[in-house]
Amino acid sequence: MLKTEFVTLIMNHVKKCYCYQRTKLLMEVTSMKSEGICSFCKRTFAGSGMVRHLASCPERKKVIENEKSKGKVFLIRAGVGPFWVYFEVNATSALKMVDSFLRELWLECCGHMSSFTINSEQYMSEPWDDYKGMNFKLEKVMSPGTEFLHEYDFGSTTELEMKCISEREGSVKGIPIITRNNSLEFSCGECGKPATQVCSQCLWEGEGFLCDSCAEDHECGEEMLLPVVNSPRMGVCAYTG
Repeated sequence: MLKTEFVTLIMNHVKKCYCYQRTKLLMEVTSMKSEGICSFCKRTFAGSGMVRHLASCPERKKVIENEKSKGKVFLIRAGVGPFWVYFEVNATSALKMVDSFLRELWLECCGHMSSFTINSEQYMSEPWDDYKGMNFKLEKVMSPGTEFLHEYDFGSTTELEMKCISEREGSVKGIPIITRNNSLEFSCGECGKPATQVCSQCLWEGEGFLCDSCAEDHECGEEMLLPVVNSPRMGVCAYTG
């Protein structure tokens, strides 16, 4: 067996550990509908209807028509459960730029490794042996319609489902967010008030959302509490937003 194949088997096994399952459970706990605001027309839409809206948004069309820059821009979606974001990025940008964007927006807590899986190829933030790095340009590894995965932290993994939605002519600075889900509301499991903290241990059991008052007396202890934040990594590892 090749060394890279062995490493892949180990990584897949780690994903089945307690921490990974707790992350997946978080996605189930928060499997609710969510809405977001279009940055162009400022109207609110459900996440399920955002692609259709962005394709026809008159305000977005005006902005695009007035652009004079030449080049190719991708519209990409990333998300899991009720957490989602649509952003634009130049097709000539490298995968590592998108990785840094996702880390800053949603993921970074302890400098963990991450990877993209695109068309069965894996691109690592810290490549070794036969694993590829993230210096590849987006246009070299994807096109409109390509679905792919991003994974952060191979112990307590946060997995994002991603898709290259479309491309257009133009250019953007950095990675502008077109729209993302509004902050979600969670209720305290003890008193019903708005939750501000979540117990990373109880979350494994489908519970754990607490208000500040109830958190003071929570049996798992203060060290298990993390803030409620607008991120799919909420309640995982040391993520605080």
